[in-house]
Amino acid sequence: MSVRELVVLGTSSAVPTRNRNHNGYFLRWDSHGILLDPGEGTQRQMRLAKLAATDITRVCVTHFHGDHCLGLPGIIQRLARDRVPHPVRVAYPAEGEPYWRRLRHASVFHDTSVIIGQPLTPQATDVPGDKDLRITTLPLHHSIPCQGYRIAEPDGWRMLPDRLHAHGVHGPQISTLLREGTITTDDGRTVTLADCAQPRPGQVFAFVMDTGECPNAIELARGADMLVIEATFLDAQAHLAQAYQHLTARQAGRIAAQAQVRTLVLTHLSERYDHTDEPHFVAQAAQEFDGTIVLASDLERIPLPPRATTQDH
Repeated sequence: MSVRELVVLGTSSAVPTRNRNHNGYFLRWDSHGILLDPGEGTQRQMRLAKLAATDITRVCVTHFHGDHCLGLPGIIQRLARDRVPHPVRVAYPAEGEPYWRRLRHASVFHDTSVIIGQPLTPQATDVPGDKDLRITTLPLHHSIPCQGYRIAEPDGWRMLPDRLHAHGVHGPQISTLLREGTITTDDGRTVTLADCAQPRPGQVFAFVMDTGECPNAIELARGADMLVIEATFLDAQAHLAQAYQHLTARQAGRIAAQAQVRTLVLTHLSERYDHTDEPHFVAQAAQEFDGTIVLASDLERIPLPPRATTQDH
C-alpha cells in the first residue's frame, strides 16, 4: 500500500527550543523517501519517528546555513554504517560546494559509495534521477544561495468504469488503452483514452525555506497540494523578516494564496516565540489564505491531501 505523508522532524529556525528541534522533514512518497534540510538532531528525530536510514532515497538541501544542513554528517555516516544498498542522491546549491565537501567528510568513518552529490546551479530547473517523480528547483531570495524544491508526479488519467462498459472496453484492453492512448475494440471501433477516462492531475509538494517574498516562491508552489514554507516571524517582527530575508506567517499565507495551494504547512519558527504565540501564526496566515493551514509540530505526520480533481486545478 502506497503512503504519501510528511513526517516533521524539526520545526525551529536558528536555535532549537524545548519543544522544537532544528529543521528536518521527511517526505514519504510511495517508494521514495526524501529527506529535506536535515539540521542538528535529525538522526535522533528519525529514530523517534521510527524512520530508518534505509528509508532515505534522496536528500534535498536548500542552503548551507547550519540549521538546514548540520545534520548531514550524521545522516551520511548512518547511511554508511547501516550499509544502505541503494543510491542516495543529495541535491544542494552548487555555490555551497566547499561546505558540502566538509560536511560529507566531517569526521573519520567507513565511507560508502552510495552517496551521489547533485550540485544545482542557479540556472538548473530539473533535478535528475527519478522517472516517476519530477523534482524542479528555483533560486530563492536569501542572504546566501538558496534553492526551493517542487516535487510532482506526472499527470495521469482516471479510468471511468461506466464509459469503459459503454464503449465495450474490458480486460487487458484497459491497460492497453491507458498505455497506448487508443485501441480497436472487438467489433472494430476505435476508442481513445479520452472516451473512457478523465485527466487526473499529479500530486504536487512544494518546499520553500529561507527567503523573502519573491516570484520564484510563488512559482514553486503553483497549484501545490501541499506547501511547506518558513514562517519565521509574526507581524510585529516584520522588520526582522525584511532585514534577514525571511517570511512572516502573513507573507507565507500570501504566497500560498497567490499560488493557489491546497494545504499550507507553516514551520521554521523563531526561538523567540513560545506556545502561547502559536495561534497567531495560523491566524495571521489565515488573513491572506483561506485554505487548510497546519502549524507544524515536531514528530507530526501530515498526510498529503487526496489528489485534486481537474476542477480543483
